[in-house]
Amino acid sequence: MPDENPARATAREAITLLTGAAGFTEHRPPPHPLPPDGPLGWAGYDAARERASARTGEEESVLYGTGVVGDRACVLLSFEFGFLGGSLGCRTGDRLAAAYALALTRRLPLVALVATGGSRMQEGMVALTQLQRVAAASTRLRAAGLPQIAVVRDPTTGGGWATVGAGADVVLALPGAQVGFAGSRVRPPDADPYAYSAEGQFAAGQVDAVVPAGELARTVTHWLRALGPHDDLPAAPVPRALPGTGSGAKAGAGAGVEPAAGTAPGTGTDPGTGTDPETGTDPGVGTDPGVGTDPGTGTDPGVGTDPGVGTDPGTGTDPGVGTDPGTGTDPGVGTDPGVGTDPGVGTDPGVGTDPGTGTAPGTGTEAAAGTAPGARTAPTADGNRAARLPETGREAVERARDPRRPRAEAYLADYFAVRLPLHGDRSGATDPGLLCGLGLRADGQPVAYVAQCGTPTRPAGYRAAARTIRLADRLGLPVLTLVDTPGAANDAEAERAGAGAAIADTFAAIAAARVPVTTLVIGEGGSGGALALAAPDNTHVTVDSYFSVIAPELAAAILKRPTEETGATADQLRLRPQDLVELGIARSIVT
Repeated sequence: MPDENPARATAREAITLLTGAAGFTEHRPPPHPLPPDGPLGWAGYDAARERASARTGEEESVLYGTGVVGDRACVLLSFEFGFLGGSLGCRTGDRLAAAYALALTRRLPLVALVATGGSRMQEGMVALTQLQRVAAASTRLRAAGLPQIAVVRDPTTGGGWATVGAGADVVLALPGAQVGFAGSRVRPPDADPYAYSAEGQFAAGQVDAVVPAGELARTVTHWLRALGPHDDLPAAPVPRALPGTGSGAKAGAGAGVEPAAGTAPGTGTDPGTGTDPETGTDPGVGTDPGVGTDPGTGTDPGVGTDPGVGTDPGTGTDPGVGTDPGTGTDPGVGTDPGVGTDPGVGTDPGVGTDPGTGTAPGTGTEAAAGTAPGARTAPTADGNRAARLPETGREAVERARDPRRPRAEAYLADYFAVRLPLHGDRSGATDPGLLCGLGLRADGQPVAYVAQCGTPTRPAGYRAAARTIRLADRLGLPVLTLVDTPGAANDAEAERAGAGAAIADTFAAIAAARVPVTTLVIGEGGSGGALALAAPDNTHVTVDSYFSVIAPELAAAILKRPTEETGATADQLRLRPQDLVELGIARSIVT
């Protein structure tokens, strides 16, 4: 009878949870005889194995073979926790290595359903060295451009978590599962149990989504469609323009992120696989309104995204992420510490955002202002000259900082039919101001995405971005980046977390990418913290964006100019969309 707790299902029940009626064809490796009581001669080991086999009906703690999940063929391996705690012994290693080899030979993705307590003590170091075999097999599969998905069940601990589980490209977890390197009997007695849970690992950026059992098959199907393997894929199309401050759109009329908007009408979203109109996320992709919610944070670990990212109703940016008031930019532009960080210099009130409205009074950015006489406009896709370009550098900055303009969530919802978040930097941190993942467009084309949400990007965000770009490069997936940040986070915590190294790694990931990378600057392009995510030869800009070596306020401060000259400084920086095209920084203005 099936286990009532899916996280503790048997190995075969776990497979059926994914394959359903499609079935599963089991494979077995060549026989591997062992000496009596195993390689160590551990008294009673053979008898323990016989009891485990009689109890579970299995020959070993892992079974593997081929199957179909949704409409995608794959290699499946599943751990049987009832067989000596799902532990890894010599024969387990044989089966795991054979599963990876089968995926490599048939060029299929590998899906691992993990439930293990770690290495088998009765086989000593012989058992422990199986982890090296698994790591080598996984590396060969990775080098061949074949994806690996792990679904971690209850419990997943020890070497099994540190290889098959955490070593996968995508890690999904069942709610309530115990997940961690240290098992319950070997961790410190005062350890916080939440840290060893699926939800705790999600919060720490080690798990991409916590997925209820009833949504697992659909979620894995989406991931298999996105990850491939694929033949040569075209570059990610440049996102279409959304109504913003330059289009004359009124505030609230498509100019901002509407939490309940879902996808825009007419975008080709499949109602069966697309986004939930209430959340903007695919309901089958790890979203469970009642499972795994951390009552302390309100974060649903099944969604994999922060529902409030990039949509601060006050300003559209997070004012409290350790940035210097009025700057929010990364200090890597030669800023004099004695000048550029002087709170008294700050932001020119005429250039910054008004606390009440997000715009400077009387600057022409009001939604009803329309197009100023003689102002330059940019042609729209249908040839109409409706999107007005900013006349001055000051106006370009104001419009980029306007909370009414579209943010990353709106662009992603319009661009994708299905989004599959990649969550966390795999180093113990997350950045809710940077969204990463894979998506499926309405025509089925997979695209990896990295999107800044208007806040100073944290080191964890850059590490997650680099992880996403390298995964896409290995699997042959095109990449879309959306640039929108006042700059890299520059507080002391960010420095301790390795801001410089994280930004450098992101630059390197973009530079080394063999797949096409498409960039759209949708708001603020603040110095190196923004440039790290920009494609050198395929960057485009919206009419509500700017890109600058440094914020004009800081430039004026460094040059020891009075604040009233900030506007003139912005003009000198040539940061407007049309300037960027003329300078060869951007290829086009998306209108």
